[in-house]
Amino acid sequence: MSTHTPIYMTPACAEQMRAELKDLLYVKRPDTVRRVSDAAAEGDRSENAEYIYGKRHLRKIDSRIHFLTKRIENAEIVDPAAQGKTAAGRVLFGATVVVADEEGDEVTYCIVGVDEYNGAKGLVSWQSPIGKALMRKEVGDVAVIKTPTGTKELEILSIEYQPIEGVEIISRV
Repeated sequence: MSTHTPIYMTPACAEQMRAELKDLLYVKRPDTVRRVSDAAAEGDRSENAEYIYGKRHLRKIDSRIHFLTKRIENAEIVDPAAQGKTAAGRVLFGATVVVADEEGDEVTYCIVGVDEYNGAKGLVSWQSPIGKALMRKEVGDVAVIKTPTGTKELEILSIEYQPIEGVEIISRV
């Protein structure tokens, strides 16, 4: 029995990951290899800062290439529009959810993958406390979120499935 957590992502996230992988493979890695080779040709490598830095940077690039390759291979890409057709009025991955907090203030959250969350833009991971609390709820339900300062209640006002804007993965190279 597999215990791995699914890697859900939106089509926009998958496309950004593919674009970053392509850039690393065909632009950044070859350029870094060339710079390391040029630095190595200058003689003593033990005190050659350009060579040492270049090798370190190359390891970071290779690590990111490995991460992106595995992530893309194992991803379950979920189109929010298609998800909405089977959601039956419930919050699932890809939903855009409008909620009201205890003070009546309305907030909009989009349920996205762990690689695409951005709290400032209302993009919350399906594995985050907010995402977990909202999952499978319906309009009118109250989601209870446990926070370090207590619990927070959010009433679900609306659920939509539409393309999610503002997805940006963060490159670590």
